[in-house]
Amino acid sequence: AAMLPKDPDEVIVTAGATMGRRVIGLSALALLGFLVIYLAVTEEPGLFWRFFLIALGILALWIADKMRRATASRIELTGRALRDQDGTVIALIEDIESLDRGAFAFKPSNGFLMKLKQGEGREWRPGLWWRIGRRIGVGGMTPGSETKLMSELITGMITMRDMSEEDKKNWDLGGQ
Repeated sequence: AAMLPKDPDEVIVTAGATMGRRVIGLSALALLGFLVIYLAVTEEPGLFWRFFLIALGILALWIADKMRRATASRIELTGRALRDQDGTVIALIEDIESLDRGAFAFKPSNGFLMKLKQGEGREWRPGLWWRIGRRIGVGGMTPGSETKLMSELITGMITMRDMSEEDKKNWDLGGQ
């Protein structure tokens, strides 16, 4: 059985967007933005529709840029927390109430959903993770293999955290 590192801040596993997923996702969003703006300028929609299409195009370009910056980072799991590579703490292990990676969970593609014991506000890193109150979604542009391993490790850490001290003593944590 593998043991967790002695240093609770040592990175155990990471998950991040692959270059191929970044290129496809960012290109699709940027192309959408430019096409909608092009349509608003070259066609003759009504004034309302022209402003709507330009605003929609700008929004798509803004989201593409936000996603470009977000997916340049990675998600890191340590013995203490799930965090963004830039240092932003996504969730402390002690605050995670449950984790769901089922097919019918409202979760990002290739990812998982966590529920915290208390709300932490809102934050969004498109393609990597989002947080709305007590719910956190992890995944999107990340490979399923990386987020599956991360979710299984978090599930194990939650199980160990919630075990009684007597059960921990009886548990084999590393062999002979």
